[in-house]
Amino acid sequence: MLGRDKQQEQTITEDLVMTNWVLWSLVEASSSGVWILSLCEEGDAMIMAETGKIFKKEKEMRKGIAFPTSILVNNCVCHFSPLRSDKDCILKDDLVKIDLGVHVDAFIANVAHTFVVDVAQGIQITGQKADVIKAAHLCVEAALCLGKPGNHNKQVTEAWNKVAPSFNCTPVEGMLSHQLKQHVIGGEKTIIRNPAEQQKKDHEKAEFGVFIIIGEGKAKDAGEVERCFDAPGLNTGKNTVKRAEQ
Repeated sequence: MLGRDKQQEQTITEDLVMTNWVLWSLVEASSSGVWILSLCEEGDAMIMAETGKIFKKEKEMRKGIAFPTSILVNNCVCHFSPLRSDKDCILKDDLVKIDLGVHVDAFIANVAHTFVVDVAQGIQITGQKADVIKAAHLCVEAALCLGKPGNHNKQVTEAWNKVAPSFNCTPVEGMLSHQLKQHVIGGEKTIIRNPAEQQKKDHEKAEFGVFIIIGEGKAKDAGEVERCFDAPGLNTGKNTVKRAEQ
């Protein structure tokens, strides 16, 4: 154990620590009437500020945003970071998903969290919102248990397709979970509803993107402007906003 007068050595795991801190700071800041864009900008600003504090001696090391802060409200499934012209705010009882990512030396940590806005502490959520949150949580737990060396991605998909229907929910069709590698946010190995037989190996890193919806699990492109995010040193690709059909 380090003495009190010694500073703990910095490691690339700093990205995970910072990612979780930024995520929970945004959850605490999310209340009725808050502008969605302001939360996205605040998240990105915190990521840049915190990553700027570490590895200062490593002048050539790149660090910062791996995935821009996305605020997904109700039926918005993924990849929504609004334009400045968008004036939407979150409202009481909205189901909100926050998704963001940090990288240090191109090693990536992505996190997400789903919650209901302005629910008082100790109040239990019920109904469809509770069902879909619980289904997603149990699917994540199943993925963590099954994402072991020697297992196949099909085992994870099969578990999701058993868990979700018990809550009258369905995994959203076509959504992927990706292998994470240095410099690559969307690796070759994926988990999908109808996956190929790809086996997991020791020390591989993965991002479990669990998307659960009430009903049949249909989603479509929202028809909004496609926005590209370029993170220096990372292969990020393009993302399109998807919304669940209502």
